[in-house]
Amino acid sequence: MVFDIQDNIFMLAGPVKIHPRVLKAMNTPSIGHRSPEFSEVNRELRELTQYLFQTKGDVAILTGSGTAGMDAALSNLLKKGDKALTINNGKFGERMGQLAKLYGDATELVYPWGTPPDLGEIEEMLSKGETKVLAFTHNETSTGFTNPLPEISKLCQKHDVILVTDGITSVGGIDVPVDKLKIDVCITGSQKCIAAPAGLALLSVSERAMEAMYDNTSYYLNIKKHVKKLRDDDQTPYTPAVHLHLALLEALRILKEEGLENRIKRTGRVAEACRAAVEALGLELLPEKDYASNTVTAIKYPDGVSDKDVRGRLKEEYGIIVAGSQAPHKGEFFRIGHMGLVQMRELLATIGAIEASLAKAGYKFEKGAGVAAVEDFM
Repeated sequence: MVFDIQDNIFMLAGPVKIHPRVLKAMNTPSIGHRSPEFSEVNRELRELTQYLFQTKGDVAILTGSGTAGMDAALSNLLKKGDKALTINNGKFGERMGQLAKLYGDATELVYPWGTPPDLGEIEEMLSKGETKVLAFTHNETSTGFTNPLPEISKLCQKHDVILVTDGITSVGGIDVPVDKLKIDVCITGSQKCIAAPAGLALLSVSERAMEAMYDNTSYYLNIKKHVKKLRDDDQTPYTPAVHLHLALLEALRILKEEGLENRIKRTGRVAEACRAAVEALGLELLPEKDYASNTVTAIKYPDGVSDKDVRGRLKEEYGIIVAGSQAPHKGEFFRIGHMGLVQMRELLATIGAIEASLAKAGYKFEKGAGVAAVEDFM
């Protein structure tokens, strides 16, 4: 089989499968980004973004990837002399630490990939009373691991620390009630659980965070400008990616039609089915099961089975795309994304193809066990 880029089963952990309605929304003539029509698009986007974040507070939409949202949050909140604390137990927690060190005086708590942070160590650091910002990645797609957000939030509240949360692969797929958890800045990306094209970063911003931000630390990524322009004028301070806004609007409409709670429940059920299949095949998750992500599952390769044996065969022989692992763990595990629009039928096909690939690689297991495990959830 020759891989067909336009006809395959797409199980990456972002970017993700996009609904035809969203693709169609981009297939329109240009409209003026300062026109009343585009202002109406932004008005609806603001309301739907608040729905997504479960907040009554301010939101911002930036033309840029999720990393632009992380960059904006930390560049606006930190300058040299400001103390920050970051948690590094995966690729994107590491990135948050790099950004915090770039703008402020950051301490990085480092843990092995796929393992939970030491909450006692975090509290000890915060109790010194020097930390302005704690920044971390909620859901690590690099490891299929979800950090304990509610517990970390409580520590930040207790010690009056601003909480910046990278929710890029959790918001819209895992329950992240921003107001309830008192998250000061929460960031997500258009290409993950929302199931829109890549290129937009969405942020929820608390009143406390707005007050703590500096005015002149960034020009294009000035969050105050973006928040005020969207809130007051249904506009952006600079030229936006108009067609990405149109795509995002349609994707958020689809999410609202399904219902945020329903999408989170569906995503969780697909994740449970995936983990059940992994167990049935005698494979091992990378993280502890209690911390396993509901939007992406990371699976260790058994001895004697290579990345090419599985991912290469899945793509070239079965037309199924899954993710590999990133440096410094490249080739040690693979990742199945099941966020956004992924349904049980796609997981069923993926597990079946993984069984076939493992069998061809010489791995011994009960034939059909993984597929049967998924069927139990259908």
